[in-house]
Amino acid sequence: MNSWRDRINRISGRTRFVGCRIFLHLAGQEVAPLLGILNRQAREAIDADGDIEVVGEGLAEICQSLLQYDEYWLSGANEGDVFWDEGAASDYFNELFTDSAQRYLSEPDLSSPATTNEAFSLPVTRNLVVMLSVVYDGEVPELETNLADINAMKAGLKALINLHYQKRLWAIQVQFSPAQFGEELTNDQLLLHFPELVPL
Repeated sequence: MNSWRDRINRISGRTRFVGCRIFLHLAGQEVAPLLGILNRQAREAIDADGDIEVVGEGLAEICQSLLQYDEYWLSGANEGDVFWDEGAASDYFNELFTDSAQRYLSEPDLSSPATTNEAFSLPVTRNLVVMLSVVYDGEVPELETNLADINAMKAGLKALINLHYQKRLWAIQVQFSPAQFGEELTNDQLLLHFPELVPL
């Protein structure tokens, strides 16, 4: 992502923004507890009215949880772009948000309260895709590379955690499919709605 234009903008003191999205596909009935963590963080983000500190803390917890479930990782992907204008970075982030929201079963129903028995009373999906979209400032080589490799994906998730604690995140959105207990993302739906996924 480094070009002559990047170097000129850096010399002129302009802020470098990066918008990126990470896809991570996990498989196996054992990933059901992650759905609970994702829904809890979604509720907390809404309750906090999108406060970047609260959402960032949630992102850090989600990344940590994903790292703990690495044996269930099946495929992944990432995309992103560099901007020297905050407005352009914001527009790109909104495009990522809209695209992720339109993916299959990626909108949680946060109107009904969660119950602790949900995971045991409803069928459990075998596939879960987590989509993490962020805008940050500066350079993060661990995120500005191909993450379709287990070690690169681990480094990328750890970099997201660090960005939160370094207070360099400008925008955060976490989406996931399926978004609630009882919904299922089949292998065919996975191929149809998440064609960018590459085996890890």
